[in-house]
Amino acid sequence: MATIAYIRVSSNKQTLEHQRFELEKFVKSADIKIDKWVEEKISSRKLLEKRKLWELLNNLHEDDRLITCEISRLGRSLLEVMKILEICLNKNCQVWTIKENYRLGNDIQSKVLAFAFGLAAEIERNLISQRTKSSLASIKATGKKLGRPMNAESKKLKLSKNARRLQLLLKQGFSKAEIARVLNVHRSTVRHFIDRLACE
Repeated sequence: MATIAYIRVSSNKQTLEHQRFELEKFVKSADIKIDKWVEEKISSRKLLEKRKLWELLNNLHEDDRLITCEISRLGRSLLEVMKILEICLNKNCQVWTIKENYRLGNDIQSKVLAFAFGLAAEIERNLISQRTKSSLASIKATGKKLGRPMNAESKKLKLSKNARRLQLLLKQGFSKAEIARVLNVHRSTVRHFIDRLACE
């Protein structure tokens, strides 16, 4: 039986040290030895198959124990959390979390609990998403423009004033990079402006 500690942060701005500290404190108090540490800096929105966690899951053996700080370190969606737990439980492995104090094994209570908290997390995220969309719709309905306002020095405003010239240059076969040099802006600004024109 091996005990594997899994640590994940979603961006380079976050650090792994806090989770490592919490796990080390926990295993010391529980008199557990960590046989392997798996750490990664990647969003849980990334495909599970592209994460180190996927390799970890594939290499689990019967009676292994996976420990993490909280269930959200494993996945963000109900389906993904359930998929991860299903893999572990089918291999007769345990999943322990420190924050929620879950001790999930291959028993009916664990499966019911796993479904319950996964469903709750999914509902919470959907509610947040719906509130955000409603707020943005309300702001838009008042006539306010969303996004960063363009000031007098804005490169996009400069392109707006030269929209006809830009379109003419495109028709004449000029590349985006050449147009950017002619109008003294970055080529990505030209690309975004052309994309915006196409949507209007």
